[in-house]
Amino acid sequence: MRTKRGVFVLAAGILLLAYLLCLPRNLFRDVSYSTVVESAEGELLGARIAADGQWRFPPCDSVPERFATALIQFEDRQFRWHPGVNPVALGRALVQNLKAGHVVSGGSTLTMQVIRLSRGRERTLWQKMVEAVLATRLELRCSKRQILSLYASHAPFGGNVVGLEAAAWRYFGRPPAELSWAEAATLAVLPNAPSTLHMGKGREELKAKRNRLLGRLLEHGDIDRETYQSAVEEPLPGEPLPLPSWASHYVENAPAGKRTRTSLRFSLQKAVQAAADRMSDNLAAEGIADLAVVVMDNADGQVVAYVGNASAGRKRPGAQVDIARSPRSTGSILKPFLYEAALAEGNILPHTLLPDIPVNLGGFAPQNFDRQFYGAVPASEALYRSLNVPSVFLLRRYGVPKFHALLQRSGLTTLTRAPEHYGLSLILGGAEARLDEITAAYARTFCHSERSEESPGPESLAIWYTLDALKEVNRPDELDWRLISSVRKAAWKTGTSYGFRDAWAVGMTPRWTIGVWAGNADGHGVPGLTGARTAGPVLFEILNLLPADDSWFEMPDRESVFADVCPASGMLATENCPRESLPIPAAGLETAPCPYHRSGEFVLPPAMEWYYKPHHPEYAGARKPSSAFKVMAFIYPDSGSTLTLPRQLSGEVEGAVFRVAHRRPDATLWWHLDQSYVGRTQLIHELRLAPAPGKHTLTVVDDEGNSVSVRFRVTDLS
Repeated sequence: MRTKRGVFVLAAGILLLAYLLCLPRNLFRDVSYSTVVESAEGELLGARIAADGQWRFPPCDSVPERFATALIQFEDRQFRWHPGVNPVALGRALVQNLKAGHVVSGGSTLTMQVIRLSRGRERTLWQKMVEAVLATRLELRCSKRQILSLYASHAPFGGNVVGLEAAAWRYFGRPPAELSWAEAATLAVLPNAPSTLHMGKGREELKAKRNRLLGRLLEHGDIDRETYQSAVEEPLPGEPLPLPSWASHYVENAPAGKRTRTSLRFSLQKAVQAAADRMSDNLAAEGIADLAVVVMDNADGQVVAYVGNASAGRKRPGAQVDIARSPRSTGSILKPFLYEAALAEGNILPHTLLPDIPVNLGGFAPQNFDRQFYGAVPASEALYRSLNVPSVFLLRRYGVPKFHALLQRSGLTTLTRAPEHYGLSLILGGAEARLDEITAAYARTFCHSERSEESPGPESLAIWYTLDALKEVNRPDELDWRLISSVRKAAWKTGTSYGFRDAWAVGMTPRWTIGVWAGNADGHGVPGLTGARTAGPVLFEILNLLPADDSWFEMPDRESVFADVCPASGMLATENCPRESLPIPAAGLETAPCPYHRSGEFVLPPAMEWYYKPHHPEYAGARKPSSAFKVMAFIYPDSGSTLTLPRQLSGEVEGAVFRVAHRRPDATLWWHLDQSYVGRTQLIHELRLAPAPGKHTLTVVDDEGNSVSVRFRVTDLS
């Protein structure tokens, strides 16, 4: 007797354990889902079809009340009360099926249908009984709300549409929560026979089923007579609709098969994308096919609008390339980082004069965009005018390895080579960067601050001076924010890569940072494609779409000191200089004093003076000879240069023009190449020479015995 009881208890225990373990933890673990991307507010930005070719959105947490009410009324009126199985309905169906010898009546509850959807087995009497057992187990695990969600997420809705959310978007172009009663009823009856009833087949029968359900909802008191009358008159939808396509390239980079909530703000994204599409279509007429825009909110550092490549629907090569994440030549867009770093570390003061004269550094001979030289330019002016030569001099002073490391710390992941690979060209487009990372680096470096009502503004004086200089950049609309109060003020910078391949513009206000890139995805250049002319207008178009921010960056009072600065050189004043008091970063106290004021005169070195005077008629230079100043200097070449001499069509070496600047306009100069006399010059001190390949020394002596020499190397062209 005890043995039989023990066997019975053991068997009961095994059956109970089997019952408890019979249901997989994840019913739909082998199901693939669509990639779904939402805005910060939860609005659908875009989606991509699942790996199995179905439009099946990742499971939702809840079901809208209208659809839930319609579904329960149509499929399972006792759903709220039964334990997963409706004995009356199942018994009736079982009798009918036994008589017929096959399944002719369902009798399935919604819970049983969830089990059937998860298992995908053939519909037989045995499977029906298995589903009934598993349904009771599911009821013990999940709430009724969760079971409804499982059904709504995996029920078939005709064609390749699975799940309520995908169906609502494909058939009605809106989320499930916004469905009307007629639309909710239509979707409630669709899963009952999705292969025979759908929007393109059996439409009259589908409409009749929908209307019968609406009548049942009226009888049950779920809707009133007026709602019923308007609902039955609603037509069925037509062909499936395309899903929303905002930030399509952003969607492509989202985690596959997941629902991703982004920081993009829906209204801003739509406005920015519409403007970018329109302006990209206009640029296409000029041969500029591609355009990307990134907008960030400085308050939290989040991307709020993202256009990876505008007008994605316009057929062209590269339309699907996400330019905002593609490495492109930087042009001059990195110059503000160098200016700010040099200021912060005490390499320069805000308006320190930088050389703007010809220079040849191991074969690297930078030129300004306008092919002119200005002799000497304040660092702030060199920044807002985007002069190349002063920037190269500044980078040489600051150090390429330090600047390379700084850019990497700023978030530029594309600088994968050693600093010496880029050299001084790093500041002029010798590296590549991504628009999204450039925009984030600007926002993080120049606009991030511990903002408060008592102390708004940039974190450092070096940042403030950078922003102050960048607000002087000439706008493409030629409007002056000083004269027109309605003009949005921005600190902004442009960049143009070699060969007119990449046009950059980044703009900043206290609230927003906007990055723009324009060009062609395949990399071919277009004459006239520049940052100011091409990307700049897009930037200000986008800026005018953003909510206004009337504040401006305030000068911080921390980490700064007042110093006497020479207004002519922008350097620390000496006893020979005029002076003005200027707030500077504390590290600026270690910068070099002004070397240009001696005996009360402001005198530049000869080479700088030679290029400076034509642009500054007020410049007097040295009024009397003085041993304190050099009287002459080589303009070209720079000492240590490597020269490659051009050849004529005949093959004869054409030679190079060597230049010297002398303070006395009436001086006579004698030229010696490697101690051999080669010529004499007066008034204009230029001499064309064709030295043989190898190392050389060129020495020039004036009529007073002053001399200057330069060493250079000529490469062998053979």
